[in-house]
Amino acid sequence: MPLDARIRDVTDRIIERSRPAREAYLARLDRAAAQGPARAHLSCSNAAHAYAAMGEDKAALAADRQPNLGIVTAYNDMLSAHQPFETYPALIREAARAAGATAQVAGGVPAMCDGVTQGRAGMELSLMSRDTIALASAVAMSHDCFDAALWLGVCDKIVPGLVMAAATFGHVPAVFVPAGPMTSGLPNDEKAKVRVAFAEGKASRADLMASEMASYHGPGTCTFYGTANTNQMLMEIMGLMLPGAAFVNPGTGLREALTRAAVSRAAAITLLGNDWRPAGRILDERAFVNGMVGLMATGGSTNLILHLPAMAKAAGITLTLEDFDAVARAVPLLAKVYPNGLADVNHFHAAGGLAYLVGQLLDAGLLHEDVETVAGTGIARYAQEPRLIDGTLSWVEGTGESLNDRILRPARDPFAPTGGLKQLNGTLGQGVIKVSAVKPENHVIEAPARVFHDQEAVKAAFKAGEFTGDVVVVVRFQGPRANGMPELHSLTPVLSVLLDRGQKVALVTDGRMSGASGKVPAAIHVAPEAAAGGPIARVRDGDLVRLDAVTGRLEVLAEGFADRPAVTADLSANDVGVGRELFARLRLGASDATEGASILF
Repeated sequence: MPLDARIRDVTDRIIERSRPAREAYLARLDRAAAQGPARAHLSCSNAAHAYAAMGEDKAALAADRQPNLGIVTAYNDMLSAHQPFETYPALIREAARAAGATAQVAGGVPAMCDGVTQGRAGMELSLMSRDTIALASAVAMSHDCFDAALWLGVCDKIVPGLVMAAATFGHVPAVFVPAGPMTSGLPNDEKAKVRVAFAEGKASRADLMASEMASYHGPGTCTFYGTANTNQMLMEIMGLMLPGAAFVNPGTGLREALTRAAVSRAAAITLLGNDWRPAGRILDERAFVNGMVGLMATGGSTNLILHLPAMAKAAGITLTLEDFDAVARAVPLLAKVYPNGLADVNHFHAAGGLAYLVGQLLDAGLLHEDVETVAGTGIARYAQEPRLIDGTLSWVEGTGESLNDRILRPARDPFAPTGGLKQLNGTLGQGVIKVSAVKPENHVIEAPARVFHDQEAVKAAFKAGEFTGDVVVVVRFQGPRANGMPELHSLTPVLSVLLDRGQKVALVTDGRMSGASGKVPAAIHVAPEAAAGGPIARVRDGDLVRLDAVTGRLEVLAEGFADRPAVTADLSANDVGVGRELFARLRLGASDATEGASILF
């Protein structure tokens, strides 16, 4: 199928807009490659330091004729998604030897769990941890010891930070190695019911704890389709991961075989061989458009609207909210995975998964097929599925039919004709809304505002019974400069209760609402943020606010609104505790949410 003209047009706009920066980036990449394998330029003393502890691999490293693979790992055993990485370095070194290569852990990067920090002060470090991960990865890769890199990360800010670093070292091939989702536990909708019951005082803390532990119960990624699993989808559809690798459970033979295959592939695509595939060439404008297409087709996390522009900027490419909006209007919603449906990612994978989705998008002309990937040329190979047959890994054509049309549908019969995200503009600035889980009758909300400066004040007002009618809850001073732009996901149960009571309810915030955004209409990432004097800082209690996800408008319907002075807030409490002191100066340099909320670009 020829490429859809709408996808071609948005790609052309990105290419033209990015041309100067992209050309400069590629020139840097080519200069680095022209010097040959960087390890060859290490002095004997440099090399001896690097290889001193490598035991049986020392001779091969000193000979300088085999590829040496760097491992950048986000392992810790507090994140269930990252716990399996504990054993990966030994497995990777073994697989590297079998492939005629060597491997070393280049460095570790921090990996915080947003599930642990939700609603806590630590969440204010979350978004900034992405850029910290990129910086830490740069330190790891700065030793110039590696002919290719294996990037071990899964969750929310970790993968974007790793991609930013991989793009910065764009002359080095990069293969992303996942750990896979945990097996299915308590269904996500059942967990959500208990959360709502607890918010209403109808369930005890013991009931809530039992529900949460039954849902998050073992190694692997959380099974709902939040940011972590959206990241994994992106790494496949953008060509940085082996086909079919994202959603294979930990601890299985297929998972191990895919990890070994990733190592072998990394060894095969270095500058030492005949199939050099540098990360910076794979991460071109077409790859980022494919990523946006996958995001819309699956109803993925709103966090990626922040992360993809920051990732792209590291590769000399500029993405805008208009790009996301244009792609969303062209791409139908083909998947329903919680919170957009009842299924989890294991059910999605069993129904046909990414192989089926990629096949459908290709057939509809919605993906750039002629891209470079770590697996070879062309995204069509990602319509294949891995199989372990008699101990041998191979790829076969994915199913041509959805095995459950309540989870996955063909492009000719989608769940919705457009993607799940919508750009918002108006007197309140720019923002986005995820509508894939919002009922059509809630796509337009017009109601009086209640203004808050933190999420705890919202919860206190709820407990005091103050929300008795239709309301637009405005939570401001939650942007990157104000307090690091924490997720406000802990407000979901509270606002869901109001919605279930029949009230018209919406959220407007310069903060984030996380990859678990659900049925409550939420205008998020509003920019300019309140801390920068944006229009959201002029809203008052009682102002009539209109959130229109149909026309893409976000307005305050009040006389003289534009002439009001912006409210300021005492944000000093955000500067101390749980390490926030160390991030205070960094927050001041963060870009707007529309530009990726990054301290690096």
